[in-house]
Amino acid sequence: MKISTVMKCTGIRRCSLHLSVKGTLHLDESIRGVEICSLTLDTSHSQCVSVRLSRNETMKSNGHKVQVQYNCFEVTAAQQVYVTMKTIPNYCNVKLEQEYFVEDCRNEELAKNVPVCIVGNLKYRLDRETKSILVDVSEFLEERDYHVRLCHKWFSCQDIGVHALIKVEDPLKSASLQYSELLPCLCIEGWSAFPDARRRQICPFKNDTHALWNGVVYDPVAQSLAWQSACPVQAIVTLCQKSELHDKCMNLPNSLRSGVKKVEYLQVDAHAHLCMKFTTQQGSWLRCPFAHGQFSGWQMNLEVVAHVVQVTLTSQAKATFSVIVYNKTQSSENDLLYTFPSIQVENTNSVKMNVSHQWCGTDNCIKGWRNDIQYSIPIEICDIPCTHLSMEHSDGGENYLLKVAIAVVSVILMMFVGMAGYIKLEVHRRKQLEHEYSLKAKVQHISSGRASSLEQRVSILSANVDDVY
Repeated sequence: MKISTVMKCTGIRRCSLHLSVKGTLHLDESIRGVEICSLTLDTSHSQCVSVRLSRNETMKSNGHKVQVQYNCFEVTAAQQVYVTMKTIPNYCNVKLEQEYFVEDCRNEELAKNVPVCIVGNLKYRLDRETKSILVDVSEFLEERDYHVRLCHKWFSCQDIGVHALIKVEDPLKSASLQYSELLPCLCIEGWSAFPDARRRQICPFKNDTHALWNGVVYDPVAQSLAWQSACPVQAIVTLCQKSELHDKCMNLPNSLRSGVKKVEYLQVDAHAHLCMKFTTQQGSWLRCPFAHGQFSGWQMNLEVVAHVVQVTLTSQAKATFSVIVYNKTQSSENDLLYTFPSIQVENTNSVKMNVSHQWCGTDNCIKGWRNDIQYSIPIEICDIPCTHLSMEHSDGGENYLLKVAIAVVSVILMMFVGMAGYIKLEVHRRKQLEHEYSLKAKVQHISSGRASSLEQRVSILSANVDDVY
């Protein structure tokens, strides 16, 4: 027995499938014919036909081979059929059996001619500005309307509510479909408008994974961070801390997850540097949901108030913190300079702590983090200012300058006093000189007067003497 598939066509693209069963029979005078049966396993539908031979034909062909053929068992594509053949009458229940698989719609001839296999060809044009996809359909059943839609491909193509019907009378045979995001699982699906029609899908956006990582959601009440994918994707997900200086993101301990559809983290710190990192065979992507201040978190600042260094913790929610002081050049975690007692901050309040002058220096750092949750981003502040040294140098300099200023002023005052005394003495001396000069003048005047009178007296006396002699 040999079985094959044949097509019966009533027009273009109007063909049906049938089984052709051929058998070779050795006749004798007791055989009157054969019975051929087919059983379709998926539907349990059975068909039987009897091919009878006349007695005269049997007598003439006694001992010879006879070819028997039947072509009218109707089947559909991809069916599994069980075929049997036995003689009439049947002796000792002897029969031929064979299992047969009908070709499926991947067969080129079936895809062109059998209606159930004809799905049409889809071509598309993408307009990113209007977020629309124009779909052109060709080579489909012309007497049938045609459906097109957008869907997300999981195990099946899940409808997203974007659908169009191309009517038979439509001369363009095209439709415009609006999309919201280009995703790797976004597909265009088309099928003819009859029940159980075969469908064609094209998924041209497999490399558009950028929007796939946007489904990160934070619940501030439960402090949970979750990501749910719109498409099936095998990704390695971690929480990480992004650096301010570069784009590197260091993974947080115990945060590695392998996700296909959804990943969730509980007790997550809503910090600006906390990010979720996705890694696939195509690369890595970062999403930092708190980077732009969508959720309130906490801050740690260092400030100098009245020559005293203070650390200020501010939190928008009730939280507990750990703060340590360490030297960054020492690799051992046991070499801590100081560990502050656990600090609790109430809602929207601040807590200030003084930093000892013993911890100042460029190699010393202060680190703080939340210790009441599982995933927290620490804040580090290094290069602690040494304000006590500056203050001492400043005080010493001020005293020195004050002493110099006093000395200068004292010298200047002494100079002024000396100058005043000198001027006073000079004035007094000049007055004395003037008085002496005045006295000398008077004495000279008196002396000159006295001399002239004496001379006169002498001349008179001399004259009198002359007279005597």
